Amino acid sequence: MSKVTVQVQTETTQTLMERMEALTDAIRKRALAIFQSHNGGNASDLDDWLQAERDLVWSPASELVNGEKEFVARIAAPGFEVKDVHVSALPNALIIEGDTTHTHESTNGNVCFCEFSEKNLFRRLDLPEAIDPDKVRASLDNGMLQVTAPKATAKPMAAAA
Repeated sequence: MSKVTVQVQTETTQTLMERMEALTDAIRKRALAIFQSHNGGNASDLDDWLQAERDLVWSPASELVNGEKEFVARIAAPGFEVKDVHVSALPNALIIEGDTTHTHESTNGNVCFCEFSEKNLFRRLDLPEAIDPDKVRASLDNGMLQVTAPKATAKPMAAAA
């Protein structure tokens, strides 16, 4: 089991916003290309947008378990290494990102076909209760990312004077 670094964020940071805007822009360009490929025919703009999202972003199988004291998220990330995965913890959400590529190793023959592709993982898991971002931990083991997020504890109120 390998530890994954968790970036604590008290709010959506500029860097995260920039990455999300870049992703949205890439989806927009891909949707336009899809629209143009059928000459703006009878297809739906929404269908073009959703196809562009599927082409560019991989949203893996995931689960979120709401325990008594913590949330545990499990995200399928086959083919990803620890260095490829980034977890951001906000007070009310977990954001999982990852990028991986595939290259052909030198072989003694020609590749006849290849179904491996570049994967751009992105998942935002909104949480039903606040968490303590400073205590979030993550690990990657056999292609399964596990993120444990302790729930925020209520701070005791100061005694009235």
